[in-house]
Amino acid sequence: MHLNLTPDELLSTTRSVRKRLDLERPVERSVVEECVELAMQAPTGSNAQGWHFVVVEDAAKKAALAELYGRHFDPYMEMMSGLSLWGDDDPRTSRKDAVSASAKFLRDHFHEVPMLLVPCIEGRLPENSDAFTQASFWGSLLPAVWSFMLALRSRGLGSAWTTLHLPSEKEAAEVLGIPFDRVTQAGLFPVAYTVGTDFRPASRTPLGQVLHWDTW
Repeated sequence: MHLNLTPDELLSTTRSVRKRLDLERPVERSVVEECVELAMQAPTGSNAQGWHFVVVEDAAKKAALAELYGRHFDPYMEMMSGLSLWGDDDPRTSRKDAVSASAKFLRDHFHEVPMLLVPCIEGRLPENSDAFTQASFWGSLLPAVWSFMLALRSRGLGSAWTTLHLPSEKEAAEVLGIPFDRVTQAGLFPVAYTVGTDFRPASRTPLGQVLHWDTW
């Protein structure tokens, strides 16, 4: 199923989907394969194409990954709940409770999602890597993952970019057979059809606060 969205509609309505993930509807492997093939058209530094995509359907492995995620989710949310990051009139403040509730829903149901995706890249960053090294490393994977999310959206599926299992990345590597010493994980993505496809543009900070011409 293709939603026939214009490029602008696709870019402005690809959301982090949590509560509206359909936990009951199976996801066909062929659809995910299409989305990964599209993701692999993204650019990479020096055309290295060092990406790998681990898709998890096995119930026991999904449960193990969900446990690692939850292990770090709970203390993180407790820490964040006491912080006031933005002013009262900031659109992010008005959405904070809804975003937290959505994240909690995913934490409670992560193991029920039809598929999980762990995007990876060959190599590991040295400790204390400078900005150039980090940008080059992640810049060869993150565009592909965003393309994957756009491809999902265009087909009526959704996902969310989560990273809270990564403090236990080595344990996740053991669950999935990923060679930890030479492959780095970038996140843990639920993959499911969405309940409805009527996503809208989100409220964002005014352009004038983030766009700079020639100087900050």
